[in-house]
Amino acid sequence: MADLVQYYGTGRRKSAIARVFLRPGSGNFKVNEKSLETYFVTEQQRVSAVRPLALTELTSTFDVVTTVKGGGVSAQADAVKMGISRALIEFNAELRKTLKTEGLLSRDARAKERKKYGQKGARKRFQFSKR
Repeated sequence: MADLVQYYGTGRRKSAIARVFLRPGSGNFKVNEKSLETYFVTEQQRVSAVRPLALTELTSTFDVVTTVKGGGVSAQADAVKMGISRALIEFNAELRKTLKTEGLLSRDARAKERKKYGQKGARKRFQFSKR
């Protein structure tokens, strides 16, 4: 049996983690066994997820199979975007310059700040009363 040719990339955003596999094909896009349109409801999420492929004009060259967990749907879309970018670099290292100038390789480290003790939330305090 012939070996399966695929390129792998991991994407993260907030607490969402995406495992992305690029396989030579006709442009099918599966997210957790569902189609792209079914999983990502808004147009903005779909555009965000497919952006690296559209930018490098490889949309119809690869079948994308992703597994995403954690976070919200928008964070998952951004995690898929980063995973695809990393997998494309594994496929062709010359695409790195294009993807880097568009900011698709930098990890967005912003995450929810933890709640502190003695406070109502991360920043908000309990009401102060002088008397």
